[in-house]
Amino acid sequence: MFQTKVTQILGVKYPLVVGTMVGLSKADLVAAVANAGAFTCIASAVLGPEGLREEIRKTKSLTDKPFGVNISIFPMFKPAENDAYIDIAIEEGVSVIETSGHSPEAYVQRIKKGNAKLMHKCARVRDARTAERVGADIVEVVGFECGGHPSIEEVTTLVLLPQVVDAVRIPVVGGGGFCDARGFVAALALGAQGVLMGTRFMASRECPIHPNFKNAFVKARETDTMIIQRSMGTPVRALRNKLALKVQEMEQKGATLEDLMPLVGGERARMAWEVGDVDGSITPCGEAVGLIHEIATVRELIDAVTGGVTEIYQRVGTLLGSVV
Repeated sequence: MFQTKVTQILGVKYPLVVGTMVGLSKADLVAAVANAGAFTCIASAVLGPEGLREEIRKTKSLTDKPFGVNISIFPMFKPAENDAYIDIAIEEGVSVIETSGHSPEAYVQRIKKGNAKLMHKCARVRDARTAERVGADIVEVVGFECGGHPSIEEVTTLVLLPQVVDAVRIPVVGGGGFCDARGFVAALALGAQGVLMGTRFMASRECPIHPNFKNAFVKARETDTMIIQRSMGTPVRALRNKLALKVQEMEQKGATLEDLMPLVGGERARMAWEVGDVDGSITPCGEAVGLIHEIATVRELIDAVTGGVTEIYQRVGTLLGSVV
């Protein structure tokens, strides 16, 4: 029932990908997702090369199921050691490398030489075409509803996803606004071979973020997110809080990236996530937060998504049968 080109390439039971969350996608969360039949990646960006090796080995001690490593190609204040990350991932037997941000072309040869699959995450049709052209095996595309980095073009998933499906031949994973079984089925109906969910899993028991944030997600409405960093050309959808509002105000007054870095830098966010300071961090958060009503385990979330599909197909089939 759930076999698609994405499940075949990734080697998983369900065509469900849990979005990589920098600072949070570590062994316990990654292994929980893998053991429940879905797929996700360790976030390499803040670990350092040997830290990544340790995290891969810890994950392997918790699961024998496939998982990947994410390589961030977004602009960073301090460049990431991506060549080293890829080499270590391949040395440790990781079979899927996920890249996100700019074109992965500079890394394709290294990834392919290591016999790994390349999955690239982007937010525009032309970037999906580029990913296919340079050798990606899967392309993930996220619409404007997504948490984290949407496109500056502000195209919603409902339009963007079928455009990308029509534009490339490689399998597409769709994300942005998907949170439950209804979104899962909708993405597949739009032509996706897999579905990406991120925000929903921040409110999972295994996510290593302070309970204050999980509770904030449960209470939040779909209007409780906002876009910052538009003026930098690198928009971020984040939870609406005091810090995000301050950043927005500074941007409106002409603040530079250098001015904003102390507020939007990852280290500040990670410290706030650890102590539970909801107003003290820029926390990526998609509009799907309005569909989150409880904190559950990863397995419960994945079972709810996949288990709800049959009922939806029966309901839709009944509707279609009445008009055929």
